[in-house]
Amino acid sequence: MNMKWIDVNDVATALAEQYPKVDPTQVRFTELRDKVIELKDFKDERDCNERILEAIQQCWIDEVE
Repeated sequence: MNMKWIDVNDVATALAEQYPKVDPTQVRFTELRDKVIELKDFKDERDCNERILEAIQQCWIDEVE
């Protein structure tokens, strides 16, 4: 399954699985963007806006709680 920036729930789930020891509340947006781009099923442009990163981060937080 190929993920894009708009697939915030799928991206958050993949991040939680890929980085189980990372506290998503402590991840800067630049670091978050890099982690998303590194996901094996992520296939989209490198750039995105801050609103999408906020949504991904919040979903990731919800995923690990």
